[in-house]
Amino acid sequence: MEWVNETSVREFFFLDFSSLAELQQLLFVVFLLLYLFMLGTNAIIISTIVLDRALHTPMYFFLGVLSCSETCYTFIIIPKMLVDLLAQKKTISFLGCAIQMFTFLFLICSHSFLLAAMGYDRYVAICNPLHYTVLMGYGGCLGLVAAACACGFTVSVVITSLIFGLPFHSNHLHHYFCDISPVLKLASHHSHLSQLVIFMLGVFVLVIPLLLILVSYIHVISAILKIPSSVGRYKAFSTCASHLIVVTVHYGCASFIYLRPKSNYSSSQDTLISVSYTILTPLFNPMIYSLRSKEFKSAL
Repeated sequence: MEWVNETSVREFFFLDFSSLAELQQLLFVVFLLLYLFMLGTNAIIISTIVLDRALHTPMYFFLGVLSCSETCYTFIIIPKMLVDLLAQKKTISFLGCAIQMFTFLFLICSHSFLLAAMGYDRYVAICNPLHYTVLMGYGGCLGLVAAACACGFTVSVVITSLIFGLPFHSNHLHHYFCDISPVLKLASHHSHLSQLVIFMLGVFVLVIPLLLILVSYIHVISAILKIPSSVGRYKAFSTCASHLIVVTVHYGCASFIYLRPKSNYSSSQDTLISVSYTILTPLFNPMIYSLRSKEFKSAL
């Protein structure tokens, strides 16, 4: 490892795929095909929702925003990763690394709160259907999305400022993008307070929305069980199943990466989870929603 002067770090070197030199061209082809397929499916979903008035409902509005969010945060990471797979020198500038981390955190944190908003939408639709059009009108949906973005922006500003205000003893990054744990590991020293603040913000972004979703679904399941018809219960639950699958994958991967003690950090494990988190999850999430929806398939 190259040790550098703490004041002279101007760029970071990505090392994560360096041990797979003979497989990098194959990985490039695989990741490129997955990325193009993900872009295509998201474009189809967003355009279908926009063009078909039958899908102009809160649930599909949130799905459209979710697809946009996932498309944007993969754009921050995957094109750079694809370039690096073919490049001899895999670097990113200090400022570029900070921008990449800030943008990724902003989108991924907003994503967490957006999933909570979608859980609230299902709660209102099933538990309070008579007031659904009032509570989940156009203004209400925009307000929930704006609140999710505001929370994501605040968290990303604080974390990025804390991390990139630290001195660094090395510029060799054992990852394929500028994520919190790999970059923080390069800092020569950081106070327990900064670690605590970052951890507590991670808890805020992951645990609070998850608790809100759990509370929503406790009420939803209670309401579904009171439906006398088995067909009615199945129909009500099927509208929630897709959201539950996406929530499980999102919070499972994110909690593994961001809510562990620093002593349990493993770059190889993080890389594997991050690949699924940044490539596979955005690929499958919109498909899970759209393929389970008769309304969407009919509109398509």
